[in-house]
Amino acid sequence: MQQLCLIISHLFLLSWMPWVTGQSRHLTVGNGGPWGEWGRMELCPEGYYASGFSLKVEGKQGRGDDTALNGIRLYCVNPNNNVNGQYSIIESSVGRWGEWTSVKWCLAQRLVSFMLRVEPSIGDGDDTAANNIKFLCSGSGVQLEGDGLTWGTWGSWSSKCSKGAICGLQTRVEGPQGDGDDTALNDVQFLCCN
Repeated sequence: MQQLCLIISHLFLLSWMPWVTGQSRHLTVGNGGPWGEWGRMELCPEGYYASGFSLKVEGKQGRGDDTALNGIRLYCVNPNNNVNGQYSIIESSVGRWGEWTSVKWCLAQRLVSFMLRVEPSIGDGDDTAANNIKFLCSGSGVQLEGDGLTWGTWGSWSSKCSKGAICGLQTRVEGPQGDGDDTALNDVQFLCCN
């Protein structure tokens, strides 16, 4: 039922955002964590594409409850009119823990693919789910790795935006669990726009 609701919401979103329709598609990976709810799909302004990103990361807690990756921000620029480095910031659901890292930029390029570093469920231990992300820049093929944590393993690269670039994101975040095990950000998907 939740998957059906996501599909309906995406169709509604695309129906009233004509610049996204036609050649748009979602980028996903298969190793995202299983906990939490999907937030809203957030989009760059019309004609803008993601050229940079930053992460909200909670550092290692020692004997405390680790959550690692809590949020992802995209920095959107207009490639045809990037005057004075103007940009727009978008984010979907974000966990409550951690601090935002510095921005990493694909200089004069755009984000076109990604991969996640995810710790799978460890049973009765302290789960963290998503720990870090890498993006691929258009043109040069430069890979930008976020300043996340090192638990878990890197999955495979998502498919690549064949034209255009990433222009939207939607995150899956588990809310606070009280005395339970918190994982915060579990998974993410991105939208390509031409």
